[in-house]
Amino acid sequence: MWLPILGLLIGMVLGWFSPFSVPVEYSKYLSVAILAALDSVLGGVRAAQENHFDSVIFLTGFFTNILLAGLLAYVGDLIGVDLFLAAVVAFGVRLFNNLAIIRRHLLKKWESGE
Repeated sequence: MWLPILGLLIGMVLGWFSPFSVPVEYSKYLSVAILAALDSVLGGVRAAQENHFDSVIFLTGFFTNILLAGLLAYVGDLIGVDLFLAAVVAFGVRLFNNLAIIRRHLLKKWESGE
């Protein structure tokens, strides 16, 4: 259940201490990719709490979401429309929805004394 969160924390620590920097022209793509990755991680935590976590589904969804969000931002740049905002809205809504469900699961476990 905590594997997605552990992976996220390890990635954040590695990213924080690495000398790698992203050029400004790619920051839009990276931001939607990170948002998509966070959505997948919280979806994995939610699935684990609901006892139907599948690592294959998690990994394929993780990379598919990242690629789709980046592709949407890229196509939007090609046609001159800020399509990355659609990805931000979609993944943002899913992120908050998953977070609310995770919070409810944790509160139920805490109230029942598990």
